[in-house]
Parts: sequence; C-alpha cells; structure tokens
Amino acid sequence: MWRGSASAAMTGHTKRDGRAERQAQQALLVLGREIELARLNHDLSQAAAGRAMGISAASWSRLERGRSTYLPLVTLARALAVVGLDLHIRAYPGGHVVRDTAHLQLLERLRSVLGSTARWRTEVPLPNPGDRRAWDALIQFGHLRIGVEAETRARDAQELQRRLALKQRDGGVDRLILLLADTRHNRDFLRGVGAGFLADFPVSSRQALDRLAVSADPGGNAIVLL
Repeated sequence: MWRGSASAAMTGHTKRDGRAERQAQQALLVLGREIELARLNHDLSQAAAGRAMGISAASWSRLERGRSTYLPLVTLARALAVVGLDLHIRAYPGGHVVRDTAHLQLLERLRSVLGSTARWRTEVPLPNPGDRRAWDALIQFGHLRIGVEAETRARDAQELQRRLALKQRDGGVDRLILLLADTRHNRDFLRGVGAGFLADFPVSSRQALDRLAVSADPGGNAIVLL
C-alpha cells in the first residue's frame, strides 16, 4: 500500500502556499494594469491620482505595476475609486484545504482499514482542466476509483448532498464514500436527513468497511462512520 509521509504533506503545503502567492501576484498585476488604463483614459497623471489618495506618485506607480506587497483591500478599493472603478471580490473552490488534526485523523482511520493492495492518495484534484475541487482522498483497487469526502462534523444535509452529487458527476470516480467521524452529533445528523439523502448511499458502513478491508468493490456509494 502506498503511504504518505510528513515530507509529502509538507511539500503539499509548500505548493499550496506558492500557488496562493502566484495567484495574488497575478491578480495585483491585472488590477494594476486596469488602474493604469483607467487613469490614462481620464487624463490623470500618476502624481494627481496619488494626491487624490494621499500617496506619492512613486507609490501609485508601484501599485500600477503590481509591486505593492501586502496591499490592504481598502487601499486597493480607494485606488480603483480614484479612476472610476469599483472592486468586486469573490472566492471560488480551490481544492486544497488546510486540514485540522481531527480531519487528518479521520482520514487516517479509514486508510488503516484498507486492504494491502489499495492505493491511497489525499487531496487529489478533480480531472477536469480548470476545476479547483479535490477529493479529500482517493482509493484505487486496480481500475476501480473511490472518491472520499470526509466530514468531522456534518452540517446542512441539502448543501452536502448537492456538493457530493456534483463532485461524483465531475470527479472521475466509480464509487463515493462519505466518511463521517463516529460522534453523537453525526449520528443525530444522519437520523435527521431525508430518505433522498440516504438513497444516494445504499451500501451500509459495515459492508463497505468489510469490502474495503479485502481490497474489493463496496458495490455502491456508502456513508462510513469511523
């Protein structure tokens, strides 16, 4: 069985941090160019634009060139307003999430029960270009691919059902396991979800674990409590 290591986890965090910094730098470059074009369209000099904000022409120039590090959003919004632009920000799923200890331990409990021929990987991106979502873990037995979504504390059954359905549709897997920490809260959560939610997971937790232990197909999607 393939085993992850602390060094591999550290590499994953390093890659994630580097990617975030590159995204931020690219965003500053794009916004800086938009600010410059808007300023020129309004026949404003860098000195005049800077005075309107209370900064020097040199500071304004750095902003336009995307060289202003640790730029507060309020400052950026003010700069855009000077040249007649508004700031709109949205967040999108990025796939790789910093996991807390409880979440990592939950995944480890599932990994420890897998059969010896299973391949186990964590934070596996979905296969579609540009899709930033990722499986918490991916289990492979030969050509069989099982996506794992882990929740230490399940909330909002409707949102969770929709999110899992979309990930299974787009995620290139044959089976889906919703892995839940075996807590009173999560058992109460399962008792409260509708029949439509449970119908998406026809295989019992016990059957799924028994099959996974011998590197066999669980036979369908399953909710696993560990």
